[in-house]
Amino acid sequence: MAIFLDSDSKIIVQGMTGSEGMKHTQRMLDSGSAIVGGVNPKKAGETVTFRDGQEIPVFGSVREAMSATGANVTVIFVPAKFTKAAAEEAIRANIPLAVVITEGVPVKDTAEFFALAKESNTRIIGPNCPGIISPGQSNAGIIPAESAGEPGKIGLVSKSGTLTYQMMHELSDLGFTTCVGIGGDPIIGTTHIAAIEAFQNDPDTKAIIMIGEIGGDAEEYAAKYIAENVTKPVVGYIAGFTAPEGKTMGHAGAIVSGSSGTAEAKRQALDEAGVRVGKTPTQAGQLMREALAEIGEA
Repeated sequence: MAIFLDSDSKIIVQGMTGSEGMKHTQRMLDSGSAIVGGVNPKKAGETVTFRDGQEIPVFGSVREAMSATGANVTVIFVPAKFTKAAAEEAIRANIPLAVVITEGVPVKDTAEFFALAKESNTRIIGPNCPGIISPGQSNAGIIPAESAGEPGKIGLVSKSGTLTYQMMHELSDLGFTTCVGIGGDPIIGTTHIAAIEAFQNDPDTKAIIMIGEIGGDAEEYAAKYIAENVTKPVVGYIAGFTAPEGKTMGHAGAIVSGSSGTAEAKRQALDEAGVRVGKTPTQAGQLMREALAEIGEA
């Protein structure tokens, strides 16, 4: 099994005909994803031919693409100034999953399309995220499939794209059910808690690893949720132990003010919730191996 994305997922790509959309659509195809269409109102009715000779049709709208192909996932590769409109179109079409890759989306725009999503059945992952991969089943976004290894028993949820890739590499021999890159913006559609809840309910996920970073309080809320609701082993890694206070570190949400949002405060909250926290990705990977061994799943 997997969460949010599986072998039944049929993916459309909003912005498929742009340079980034074309490049990453090819990568998703190479990793076995079922890409059934693209969306570009200006190129509706055309087809795009990819490296293996597969021709993918372009539709004028998400609703039209869903009707013609049965698509249940969209990946959004459009410039930031158009992302709100693209996301709202997907939400109004009631597509089950929208993966918003675009970075630099204004927080106001994200808040508005996220509010619209709350009134629909659409789950949003992102924005400013690498996407989601269920190894051996499907890949929606920019995650390099070669880093994920074979299907396995670990669920991974991460704020950071590059740290997602590194952790997948650290544990690729054990494998993952699903890896979710939720993004690091101040407002995101799918949180640590939402992914952890899904992993807790997935019988094939035996342990969970979560990657956070300085700024905000998402990890502290996740720690409270884990303490009260999660029975599976959880390992954590928090990026930014050496970051100076008051600085923005990469992601828009990674802003530290005083003791709030520091890596140490997050580590302490997770530790109190029974989460083993590594100070490096390699250490976190070793802690995950130990956790799996203790429950007889190594």
